[in-house]
Amino acid sequence: MPMNKLRVCILGFMALLLSSCYHQEPETSDAWIVTEEQMDSISFYTTHHYTQNYNFMVTADSLRLIVQQPSELLSEMLVDTITVYSKDRLVVADIMTLPSDTIDSVWVQVARDQMTIGWIHEKEMLTGVAPDNPISQFIDFFSDTHLLLMLAFWAVVAAIYTIWALARRNAKIVHFNDIPSFYPTLLAIFVAASAVFYSTIQLVDPDSWRHYYYHPTLNPFAAPLHLSVFIISVWGLLLISLAAVDDIRRHLSLAETILYGLGLMGVCAINYVVFSISTLYYVGYPLLVLYVFFAIRQYMRKSRATYLCGHCGEKLYHKGVCPHCGSVNV
Repeated sequence: MPMNKLRVCILGFMALLLSSCYHQEPETSDAWIVTEEQMDSISFYTTHHYTQNYNFMVTADSLRLIVQQPSELLSEMLVDTITVYSKDRLVVADIMTLPSDTIDSVWVQVARDQMTIGWIHEKEMLTGVAPDNPISQFIDFFSDTHLLLMLAFWAVVAAIYTIWALARRNAKIVHFNDIPSFYPTLLAIFVAASAVFYSTIQLVDPDSWRHYYYHPTLNPFAAPLHLSVFIISVWGLLLISLAAVDDIRRHLSLAETILYGLGLMGVCAINYVVFSISTLYYVGYPLLVLYVFFAIRQYMRKSRATYLCGHCGEKLYHKGVCPHCGSVNV
């Protein structure tokens, strides 16, 4: 690299470091003086991961809110109710704990607007809402047990049919009749490993995953180590997918690229479903080791070109007649 370019890179890097620095005023003892109400709010946030002014979106068909105080309902007094519906956005206005309530001691006051505000049991609310951000809603969508089972069934059926159709046409497909590129194999392995790691977080540290669910980020440097690894794996999947698509296009025609891509998507769908579910029962770990061994072995045996044509220089998988120029290689 020329010296002037090197200086520019060094100066740019130093400017980035200096711009990230800031002067922090010394903390005084007053900064640590909090009221009892603030302490209760901090304690609730620590265990429930949300507090006042947090935003939710209704995912259930409807939720019924009590207009009066919850204590009036517990005293068997008549109360008025209002209803919020799917896709309505709610903000947490207040939180109350009633130890005498045998159903759920935590009540949450939520508001859709100034005219629509009421109380609801926390358990009832949480089953019908999701945090009002796209990442949390994406996690909520793919964490639904019934959806996951239905997705598993249809993914396996679609993938098996796609692989069978491709095999009958002798088309290229990852693991079995692959192209000379390791990116598709790497993508399939990465999906399986990410599914195992995703389920492992839910098994080992569900509380940190729940906190991430309420406060998601795509920045791996703004999360604990295990969540940082998960976020990095998500970015890794995106980068490997782009590299795989680019490499597939270089080896196949447009029609063959589409067919190969469908087969690769089917294999990745099977990997996600099988490994994410099997890891919940601790079967996914040995299964992942066997799968990685199988995938790499198949690539080494059926995908990697070990010879070059002596006439045209194209890659060959075995000696004999070159399919590109017709020369005989012995």
